[in-house]
Amino acid sequence: MTTLPRPTTTLTADDARRIVLRAQGLLGAPDRRAGVRGVLRRLGAVQLDTISVLARSHELVPYARLGAVGRRTVEAAYWTDTHAFEYWSHAACLLPIEEWPYFAFRRRAYRDRPHWHHELPDGAYDQVVKQLRTEGPLTATELGGAKKTNDWWDWSGTKVAVERALMYGEVVCVERRGWKRVYDLAERAVPAALLHDELDDAECLRRLVRLAGEALGVGTRADIADYHRLRGEQVDSVIADSGLVPVEVEGWAKPAWADPAALATPPRGRHRTTLLSPFDSLIWERARTERIFGFTHRLEAYVPKPKRVHGYFAMPVLAGGRLVGRVDPARQGRALVAKQVTLDGPKAVPAVARALTEAASWVDCTDVRVERVDPPELREPLTRELAGLLG
Repeated sequence: MTTLPRPTTTLTADDARRIVLRAQGLLGAPDRRAGVRGVLRRLGAVQLDTISVLARSHELVPYARLGAVGRRTVEAAYWTDTHAFEYWSHAACLLPIEEWPYFAFRRRAYRDRPHWHHELPDGAYDQVVKQLRTEGPLTATELGGAKKTNDWWDWSGTKVAVERALMYGEVVCVERRGWKRVYDLAERAVPAALLHDELDDAECLRRLVRLAGEALGVGTRADIADYHRLRGEQVDSVIADSGLVPVEVEGWAKPAWADPAALATPPRGRHRTTLLSPFDSLIWERARTERIFGFTHRLEAYVPKPKRVHGYFAMPVLAGGRLVGRVDPARQGRALVAKQVTLDGPKAVPAVARALTEAASWVDCTDVRVERVDPPELREPLTRELAGLLG
């Protein structure tokens, strides 16, 4: 059993919070020259999701850090010249292409997996690979059909085969077309220097633990494991050699690890005021969000409507390095509609108004309408603040 060094650095809870915000690109001047690709490389993983309200989550993540970057610019940055690949990380994620070799451990695990939810029909895998080789890139529909019936999870044999090939690493998604994956052979899409599974599991895990620590700034074992959905024992096996350093954080019940570069200089600079996707890596893990921000958040899209508290796609509002409220947005024509706004107090009103007007401008809305506000007495101040910003 490896003996881990004792922490020599103690951080206050506020120190840790600011380190986290800077590591996530939400404190300090945004790196506009690096743009969306810079955001992806800094975070190491941008989660994908089917829900689209203002925009899809992978668009909201760079918006939160860079401001009103064009949505076409976002897509081009991810997909042009193979700068990213889709794979299973925290969930289905976009990942920097240079990290392809470090997911070899997961590709190997999938190849060795004995049981699957879907049965793979005989010959379907070889047929898909052959068709992509001669006709690709192709969607599952173009390969022969994605589903057997209209049921979401009732995949066709073709869909099962191409998704299995993606998990094995023989196939990659090279773009999204109408939210459908477009598949091609990895040998065509991944740069030759990166297209290998030569790294052993320990080296892969060391890299991903280090990347998680850098993206988080500071985190517990559970935080670090959750970032790329590693098992706790996998983190334990490599963390002593990962380059991360042990620290104590006041108020945190568990030991923590930090990126040494994050400890080298105190976090300073301008805080972003913005709406956050519920799938943003700053807040995607509920226990960590509660520990760092004292903010309990739950995505209610899959909660029955009568039981929702904050709304279908409530987006936390970040301002001054704090989470100060929530907005459940929608669009009606050229209006951004805040179906429900939850404010932590009167001081949150200007920040929430600003976040709403900036988001409206980004998605080409010229008006912001507010429906419900909690607490109700803040409805009038919020409406007045919005009127002033909208002119």
